[in-house]
Amino acid sequence: MTSDDRRDRRRLVAVVLAVLISQVLLYPGVPDLVVELGAPAGIDAGMWFLVAEFAAFVTFAVVWGAASDALGRRVPLVVVGALGGAASYAALAAVPRLGFGFPAALLVRVVGGSLTIGAFSLAITMLMDLGGGNGRNMGAAGLAIGLGAAIGSVVGGALADLGAFYPVYAGAIVLAIAGALAATVDDRKTGGVAGSDGDLDAPADPADSADPGFREVLARARETPGLLVPFAFGFVDRLTAGFFALVGVYYFQDPATFGLSATGAGATLALFFVPFALLQSPFGTLSDRVGRFGPVVLGSIAYGVVTIGVGVAPVYPVAAGLMVLVGVCGALMAPATMALVTDLVDPAARGAAMGAFNVFGSLGFLTGFLVGGGATGAFGYRTAFLAVGGLELAIALALLPAVRAVAPRASSASPTGGD
Repeated sequence: MTSDDRRDRRRLVAVVLAVLISQVLLYPGVPDLVVELGAPAGIDAGMWFLVAEFAAFVTFAVVWGAASDALGRRVPLVVVGALGGAASYAALAAVPRLGFGFPAALLVRVVGGSLTIGAFSLAITMLMDLGGGNGRNMGAAGLAIGLGAAIGSVVGGALADLGAFYPVYAGAIVLAIAGALAATVDDRKTGGVAGSDGDLDAPADPADSADPGFREVLARARETPGLLVPFAFGFVDRLTAGFFALVGVYYFQDPATFGLSATGAGATLALFFVPFALLQSPFGTLSDRVGRFGPVVLGSIAYGVVTIGVGVAPVYPVAAGLMVLVGVCGALMAPATMALVTDLVDPAARGAAMGAFNVFGSLGFLTGFLVGGGATGAFGYRTAFLAVGGLELAIALALLPAVRAVAPRASSASPTGGD
């Protein structure tokens, strides 16, 4: 990996970090924020507040990715997405002052989500375009995701205790910074990719360097059926994360369970996000060396088991310790799953493929919100945790043969480039 690649990898990691911070800043304070925006108190309003944004993620992730593949440039789209997301946060804070109600806030969330997903998905795609090993680059993306979520949850909880809209203001500022930083990165749409000999730093085939049209990009992504395997794991993994983002916040703050403040709930979420962040890069590099099968399947099985454990923990210290283990298990599987997308896809369709991966991931978040909110309202927290953890286990076991079939062996997954 060249010095320019290392420089741009650091900047792209910072962009992904900033986008995640801006998003997660709001989560610990959602119970109070939705009330300030005109909704009744309770988990249902919080559920729809989060669902609105992720519905837009689902709708627009592939659009941004395919557009960048067809355009041959990603940086301008990342900048537009980040700055547009910042403007949507400012608009959200203005909703009650202008006399609008909760439906208007949900509409702003949809618009903001349609813009922010462009910055997020394309920044990760630009990391895919760099050389140095797919697992290593996706580990860097995972580090940014986890660390951003950790910082966002802790800082967001503290800000929410000061005022319901403080996290919103902070989110707008952070997204604006992300847009400015993205403008300094070089476009490398046709960067290093796995060649026929397994070299992840081999140059792309010249035939792939010509920018395909929008429809051709989507067609190339669809021609890789093996992508459905990482897409399925991305779906269920994000489902669990969405569940924690909604139900976990209410679960830890509920007086009937642990009765934490917004700051305490944010710090508890950080117990998951910190190890999830710090272990992404070494586990991503590990998957380059040993292959994707073990990290994806074993990590998912352990993730499901520990998720169930959080919901049945008798006291807070036990639940807190299990949250740390959830982060470790998530760090094992997440970069390997994203790297598997890069391993499988035609380099000319990387943007569309990562966009599709984020569509499945966002659908997972949506499902986590809906299943978590619905199951909690109908049956209580314990049943909700059992349902979500059980689903993670079921997917991992059912797709075990499929992962074995598509995951590259260690010899073809190991990087040959330098750091």
